[in-house]
Order: sequence, then C-alpha cells, then structure tokens
Amino acid sequence: MTIILLFFFGFIFSFIGSITPSMLNMTAIKVSLDKGRKAANNYALGVSIIVFIQVVVAVILTKYILNNPTIIETLEKFGIVIFSFLSYYFYRESKKGKVNINTEKLKKENAFLTGVILSVLNMFAVPFYSGTIVTLDLFKLFNYDFIPVMFFTLGSVIGTFYILFLYGKFAKIIQQKTGKLTKDINLVLSILTGFVAIFTLLKFVF
Repeated sequence: MTIILLFFFGFIFSFIGSITPSMLNMTAIKVSLDKGRKAANNYALGVSIIVFIQVVVAVILTKYILNNPTIIETLEKFGIVIFSFLSYYFYRESKKGKVNINTEKLKKENAFLTGVILSVLNMFAVPFYSGTIVTLDLFKLFNYDFIPVMFFTLGSVIGTFYILFLYGKFAKIIQQKTGKLTKDINLVLSILTGFVAIFTLLKFVF
C-alpha cells in the first residue's frame, strides 16, 4: 500500500508542480503548434527522462540532509523564507498577463532534445522534489528503500509527462486562455505556499 501511495504522491506533486505556466509547458504548447502533437509528445518524453534523474538526486540529497538533524532545522527555518518568497512571487505573477517565450528556433530543432536541454536547465526541479520528500517524510509517508523510491520516481515522471501531454493536446485552447489560466493558478499557488510557510512557522512556535 505504501508504494502505491508514493506513486500517487509522486504523480500528484509533479503534476501540480508543473501545471503553472512556465518555460517547460509553454514550450510544449509551441512545439505542438509548430511541429504537431507527435513532436510535443517527444518533447514531453525528453523532459520526463531528465525528471527521473532529478528525482533520484533529490532523494539522495534529502536522505543525507535528514541524517543530519542540525541541517534539517536550518532548512526548515530557511524553508519559511523560501515559501514566503514563493507565495509573494506567485501572487505577483497572478497579476500579470500571458506568459510568452520566444521559440522560433524550435521549428529547426529536435523536439526530444529540446525537452532534455530545457529540463536540465530547470534548476528548480531538484529543490522542489527535495522539499516534497521532506514534507512527506515529516508525516511519515516516505520510504527510502529502493522499490518505494522507484515508485515515487515513476509517479513523478508520469505526472510530469502527463501535464506536458495535456499542454500539447490542448495547445490552441490554452494559448488563448493563458492569461486567465496563469492568474488563477498562480493565485492558488500563492495561497498554498503561504499556508506552508505559516504552518512551518507555527511548528517552531508551538
């Protein structure tokens, strides 16, 4: 049952973490519009393969951190600042319009390779998954054994692929609705990250 839950958590967190309009999913839209659905799926596959590596790295780093209690307390305090910043960031982004990126060169590039490169450049991935793992571990919902980790990683990979698949599939609709979509999602993320910051702060106070 634990491995099924970890697969579910991996899927949900990666899906939600990738749902807000960003470089990765906006590129999925552009690839779909410029080169078709098949290319968009290849792009999503390229991104997802790197996500597999990023999640494994996050697990290794998090396990090391959790074995050092002083580091944990420092990170939890640091996390209050980070989540407060993210809450403000998402709130500010919710006030903006559409997210646009210049991807004219995509027509000449390999979609799979583009996905790999952009995913490698996504420096937020490892800290995001590390934070997810720490949160799950806090509630005794994570297991560092090989098989549970693989299920969590597989769920994360599929969650990432699926959200990018949906962005590619509904590219035209999303392109038209990006402005409102960005505002709504970023506002929700602002509230959620603000809640996490407050929850972590209360944990220290009480």
